[in-house]
Amino acid sequence: MRVRWIPVAISLAAAVQLATAAVSDADRTQVYQTFRTQFDARHYQEALPIAERLVTLTEEQYGADNRALVNPLTNLGTTQYRLHDYPAAEKSYLRSVGILEATAGNADRQLLRPLHGLGATYVAAGQFADGSLALKRAVDLSRNLDGLFNIEQLEILEPLIACYVALEARADAEKEQQYALRVAENAYGRTDGRMLGPLDRYARWLERIGRYTTARLLYARALSIAEKAMGRGSVATVSPLQGIARSYRLEFLNGPEEENADSEPFGSGSLADSSNVLRLNPDGERALRMALQTLDRTQPVDHRRRGETLVELGDWFTSGGAFTKGVEQYREAWKELGLSGSTELLNAPRLIAYRPPPSSVTRSSLDEENSEEHFVEVKLTVTPEGRTADVELGESDAPESMQKSVQSAVRKARYSPRFENGEPVATTGVSLRERVLVRVKQPQRS
Repeated sequence: MRVRWIPVAISLAAAVQLATAAVSDADRTQVYQTFRTQFDARHYQEALPIAERLVTLTEEQYGADNRALVNPLTNLGTTQYRLHDYPAAEKSYLRSVGILEATAGNADRQLLRPLHGLGATYVAAGQFADGSLALKRAVDLSRNLDGLFNIEQLEILEPLIACYVALEARADAEKEQQYALRVAENAYGRTDGRMLGPLDRYARWLERIGRYTTARLLYARALSIAEKAMGRGSVATVSPLQGIARSYRLEFLNGPEEENADSEPFGSGSLADSSNVLRLNPDGERALRMALQTLDRTQPVDHRRRGETLVELGDWFTSGGAFTKGVEQYREAWKELGLSGSTELLNAPRLIAYRPPPSSVTRSSLDEENSEEHFVEVKLTVTPEGRTADVELGESDAPESMQKSVQSAVRKARYSPRFENGEPVATTGVSLRERVLVRVKQPQRS
């Protein structure tokens, strides 16, 4: 009897077709809805296998390289990101981006979500260079598709700016900070309550680069908006009031915006000099007192924000040399933070007054072409009074003179001490790493 192989082959092919046809759009829609229910409820661990299942079903229905996989892969990547599984999230986002690049090119709107997710994943993992590339690409695409000042780009700009800040790319960070503020003003109007967030973010950046007066003007503008939009004494005024006080304190410690880079950080004396206390602008303390009064009138009491404001007030007194008053505020802050569920803010020393040496990356006038970057690591103890002790040099690849200048700067630094059970205690093994620029000798011309 002759064996007939052809019908068997046809049957196998039919079986494969039936298996593929077994996955329908209705099946995938049902799985997606189940996923969204868990994801929207923030049950990310429960949502993960459902997201993986949706990717598998889509592959079975459409193949491994079809555009239909883009959204399921992006949803999977976002779930992995929320679970802090950044390597897995990176893989999912990259695959989504790769499918779109292969099927639609670099100008497809669908690229926005996976690029944004990929960039945010890199930021969370500390890979700021990679993050800046993905996020800059997403911002450029957003502006090309939806206009230069579309409001949707703000959520991409925020992590992009964080990358530039981490990379010390000041020019790029400043450019995008200003752009973000203009986008918000264009969308909301200069006096709209929704301007509070963008104003606060830009003002904090200005603090970081030593432009304290300009930062204070933005905080004052935010305070005015909060009072008009939400009412005087509203909780929305607390953050601007804290910012006003902080800008005064930092300006006192580090000098005004046009300060000579070679001047001493704390004037002619130390932080303990009573003359320095008088130099602190009392408007800063008044601002913090106003913030505390606002929080005390608000029910229920926000213990977290009250604790944070008390820490700012403690920093205020400590910076002015009135450490005993500072400790009183820190003790009260400890209680408030404990009531909020976490005293993490006071569980470790915090650097509140430190002036890097002129050779540091943040102060040096050398450009990239004429300098090389090196580092100096310093080990120290922070005393219960917030002073530095046992300041010793650690690892370094910088010249000895620069090592000593960093060591000298650290000796003058002041910390908020670590607290245990509401009391300040000494902390050993604290480290500070400073990046410095060394001039490169230019070859002599013949």
